[in-house]
Amino acid sequence: MSTVAVTGFIEAHAVDVWRLLTDLPGRAARMTSAGPTELLTPGPFGPGTAWREERAQPGGGTLTEEFLVVEALPPHRLVLCSSGADVDYRITWTLRPVRRRRRGCTAVTVTQEAVPTAPYPRVVALLLGGLAARAVEVALRRDLADLTVAARPSGAVEAA
Repeated sequence: MSTVAVTGFIEAHAVDVWRLLTDLPGRAARMTSAGPTELLTPGPFGPGTAWREERAQPGGGTLTEEFLVVEALPPHRLVLCSSGADVDYRITWTLRPVRRRRRGCTAVTVTQEAVPTAPYPRVVALLLGGLAARAVEVALRRDLADLTVAARPSGAVEAA
């Protein structure tokens, strides 16, 4: 199993970050790596919600992925799963309110675990694990950065 985690701080309250994170129709407009999102299940967002989206790949091209919500504890924890070719992925978003610069802020940690489901990917993971982990880290950081930008009030300027 391979695990990659990144943490960042978003200058917004956890409920606002949660709203952005779970707004599937607006996802493609906010996430630079996400293309069109197709909702696969009816009803409100929560466990059992599934969607399909195109994701930009670091080396170019796109990949179509399906995500399923397995746990949703608003506004603190969201767990998704996605099956790939001989690998199952589990993506966990953890939102923790913190005080930063005397303002409400949210510490956001996103973790991706990759669990091989066949013997061949285990061998590849041993040989290329570091390279794959770096690519995953870049993708998670990009998603976190996109969420940070989307959470900014319109017109806000980042302090240097």
